[in-house]
Amino acid sequence: MTRLAASRFKTFAKTTALACAVLSPLWAHAQLSANVALTTNYKFRGQDQDSSRNRTVKPALQGGFDYTFGETGFYVGNWNSSVDWLPGNSLETDFYGGYKFKAGDIDWDVGALTYVYSGNARGNTTEIYGSGTYGPFTAKYSHTVSKDYFGWAGARDGSGLKGRNTGYLQLAYSQEVAPKVTLKASVGYTHFSSDIKNLGVPNYVDYSVGGAYDLGEGFSLAAAVTGANKKAYFGDVNKARLIVTLAKTF
Repeated sequence: MTRLAASRFKTFAKTTALACAVLSPLWAHAQLSANVALTTNYKFRGQDQDSSRNRTVKPALQGGFDYTFGETGFYVGNWNSSVDWLPGNSLETDFYGGYKFKAGDIDWDVGALTYVYSGNARGNTTEIYGSGTYGPFTAKYSHTVSKDYFGWAGARDGSGLKGRNTGYLQLAYSQEVAPKVTLKASVGYTHFSSDIKNLGVPNYVDYSVGGAYDLGEGFSLAAAVTGANKKAYFGDVNKARLIVTLAKTF
């Protein structure tokens, strides 16, 4: 090993040791959780993520994990689902990280999320988000920062159009109304970037109304009617459907 290489190695070793020393308190209290679910239909913002079949039941297998750094509020995670709306791709893989904190009576959550479609990169999209929860009510806004937006526009699309600045606002309600029974409802609004709207793609509203039952031992069973408007443009993928999901957390 040359003197230069040895010097660089020592510097790297010292830097790594210092980083480990700084981060060790975080890792010592880190917590890992995992989840897996089977759903009769995976809808994202009111739209079916399996557009290959026009039927009510389009099963999807889903799962991921969350890693929290003790009481610091920082977290990272991964979530995956089977999909079928992009040619050559059958998997959605999400990576995210953020920071949760409390200010007054409101629980805040800010972070970034990237959607990856390994079989067809045209769908890859990155967003930043922020949400606030007060009692049973949550308001969340997601803002696209990548040029690409789920195949509608972007660098990989080749059209020269940009999906950046597309926004999504969701208002949600979640409240336990009986032992082990939670009522859930939400409404969301997608506002496309100017480039996408210039293609004639309309902004739209999605909704979901349902509930969940805690089966115990980490299992839960949920059912909800979920859909979106503007069906004349988007077609049956926006059609309201009853979705049933069996989930397990570890």
